Amino acid sequence: MPVWNRLKLKALKLEILQLETWQRHGLKVLMLGLVCASVLGWSAPAQALPPGNAITDSQALLRYALPIDNPDVRRLQFSLEDITAQLRANRRWGAVVGDVKQAYRVLTDRQDKILASVSDDKKPQAEVLIEKLKSGVEALQVSAEAKDKEQTRSLRADLLSLVSDLEALMVQKFPYEVPEEYSNLPQLKGRATVAAKTSQGDLTIVLDGFSAPVTAGNFVDLVKRGFYDGLQFTRAEDSYVLQIGDPPGPEVGFIDPATQKYRAVPLEILVKGDNAPLYGITLEDAGRYLDQPVLPFSSFGALAMARPGDDPNGGSSQFFFFLFEPELTPAGLNLLDGRYAIFGFVTSGREVLEKLKAGDTIESMKVIDGLENLVEPKAA
Repeated sequence: MPVWNRLKLKALKLEILQLETWQRHGLKVLMLGLVCASVLGWSAPAQALPPGNAITDSQALLRYALPIDNPDVRRLQFSLEDITAQLRANRRWGAVVGDVKQAYRVLTDRQDKILASVSDDKKPQAEVLIEKLKSGVEALQVSAEAKDKEQTRSLRADLLSLVSDLEALMVQKFPYEVPEEYSNLPQLKGRATVAAKTSQGDLTIVLDGFSAPVTAGNFVDLVKRGFYDGLQFTRAEDSYVLQIGDPPGPEVGFIDPATQKYRAVPLEILVKGDNAPLYGITLEDAGRYLDQPVLPFSSFGALAMARPGDDPNGGSSQFFFFLFEPELTPAGLNLLDGRYAIFGFVTSGREVLEKLKAGDTIESMKVIDGLENLVEPKAA
């Protein structure tokens, strides 16, 4: 057997071992055949495999999850994000310079089109950001032409932070109505940032209420109450998950002191192209096997709601960090996509996540931005 095929088979065995491990913990495998096709190059219907590579950068995923519709700012974003892919390959500086020039053309030739998505009261802020972007892109071009990799990476990161700020100004309002049946639960109508101090260091978490308002709202409410302060991580598996949220005593979730009842949170997944999330059912059970969630399990540090394996609406306070960056699973077909609700990503502190183990603790959690987006539940 050729060496390349042997390597592929070895990779396949490792992937299957990972899948079996998930199965042992009650998580079903999604479309194992597609994994085989990915690894060994077996033929599959063209429509079965989403094109392109999975986006693994949490900041990029959060940018794409914003409910905006402006092709020009997306073109600007993609041009800057593509630089990292080009830098991974040697002797690709021509492509990097091309991306930089494309970004500058968008900023200069399409500025009016970009500003058209910003409300009048926010246009002055947007104009300032665009001028900063222009200056930054000019500096980036100098760095790219000098083939200074570290400086290019640093400038690119700064520019994408400005793009994130610009895109946030384009959000006009919360894009849909949450079903009335969930009005008894807290909801996050926008974004929020949480700072977590753990026994191994600090984490920064950005929560996306645009994609999962009920799940993110429940989490923000519990953080605000201090529910997680002092809790231990109860499950830690290298390259899989890190779980926490089981309170002391016999309960496995949050008991609302106002009702003395277990607060159950529905499974909530927003699919690309849908106007609102799907509630109470996995994508598999809904027959939507190939649909892709807006927030996928493709980034190390994805934050998701834990739940009993047989109850999509049984989540409460327990959540987990995803610790695996899949390279063999096709883009958009991660093992947990459509089965568990992601509601945010760790944006700072990856090295801390890698060190945390069962028995480590969250010393404190605090909402440091976006608390004004929390909508309190209606009284029963």
